[in-house]
Amino acid sequence: MRGTILRADLHIHSRYSRATSPRMDIPHLVSAARLKGVDLLGTGDFTHPGWMRELRSWLSRGESGDLYEYGGVLFLPQTEVNLQFRRGEKIHRIHVVVLAPSLEAAEQASEVASSWGDLAVDGRPTLSVEPAEFVEAIAEVDPWIEVIPAHAWTPWYSVFGSRSGFDSLEEAFGDQVVRIHAIETGLSSDPPMNWRLSSLDRYSLVSFSDAHSPSPLRLGRELTAFEVRAPEYREIVRAIRGEGTSRIAYTVEVPPEYGKYHYDGHRDCGVRLHPKEATRRGNTCPVCGRPLTLGVLHRVEELADRPEGYRPPDKRPFYSLIPLEELLAMANSRRALPDKPQVVYEALIREFGSELEALMSGDLERLRSIAGDLVAQSVRVMREGSLRIEPGYDGVYGKIIPPGETSRDPPDFEDLTDYLS
Repeated sequence: MRGTILRADLHIHSRYSRATSPRMDIPHLVSAARLKGVDLLGTGDFTHPGWMRELRSWLSRGESGDLYEYGGVLFLPQTEVNLQFRRGEKIHRIHVVVLAPSLEAAEQASEVASSWGDLAVDGRPTLSVEPAEFVEAIAEVDPWIEVIPAHAWTPWYSVFGSRSGFDSLEEAFGDQVVRIHAIETGLSSDPPMNWRLSSLDRYSLVSFSDAHSPSPLRLGRELTAFEVRAPEYREIVRAIRGEGTSRIAYTVEVPPEYGKYHYDGHRDCGVRLHPKEATRRGNTCPVCGRPLTLGVLHRVEELADRPEGYRPPDKRPFYSLIPLEELLAMANSRRALPDKPQVVYEALIREFGSELEALMSGDLERLRSIAGDLVAQSVRVMREGSLRIEPGYDGVYGKIIPPGETSRDPPDFEDLTDYLS
């Protein structure tokens, strides 16, 4: 099938969520999506009554399908909720993304969700309900509503997280796991890490940004490209569910080391450890003795039943990209930009049409002529999959290691001082 390719970021927030930019509104989101090269956005936060009123005032049905539209960018109703529940002595908190086929269906789903929590308190509400009960009740509203475990590996608030999660989707969702068709990989894992679990073979792997700001540094930093017969909600969901001819064409990921929870560590003490070293030290901080935050790589190693490098057949391709603003900031810090970062960024957009086009396929010589040699070199090695990054840990983003510079990571784990930030 040769269909329409939609680059989609279906996990974002609005200005009604905690710790989000006040500019998270439809006009700013549309401007950022155009810069980034994103065709389809989730609305974010449809459960919040104030945001729903704004969505109804801004969005209208598109001309060629049943998705919504504003300013040339498509939208579909989406929210994220925090499912908080107790099993035995442990309280679990799992975030899930919810997609809905219409604003009307979204409002009906919100009415159901309101029985478990106050939806007006936060754009990402906390609901006191078991995952299975939530999924079953939401499916009764409309069978085309899709529930996806969000940032599935992060330590807190995720289905596999070291602090709050489970060892399997079946354990988390019980008999309603049959209605789970995909997981969101999150910033600190990528498809090869997830391929190491045979239990995930039957699920689609999707990537979205979880953006709290409309900056192209955040929006679309991870996304899923859908090849669909038509720009329609059901075709997007069929692709996620692996039904029909619509499909996931590829995903865009940040390198997992860039994510805030890739390695183990303790931010307060500036300690960042590879899981092997963390395990050797009893998973405790060598400075203060408190438990380390065990990162995504650690959890994958605990649950994996396949070796590194395993690739299942027929898996979708992916691109591993660092946001352009990060590359420009890195070059600027080394006085390797020909002009101010914003000037260079705007020139690259004029030249290539969008940030994604510049990073994924832009001619390197043209890129070099605008942004300088260090940026062009970084894009080249990034496309080759060899851009090196100091891994993120315990809420701290990873840091780019410019081509030609050395990493702070030692070749072994003997000298602790090399792990102190």
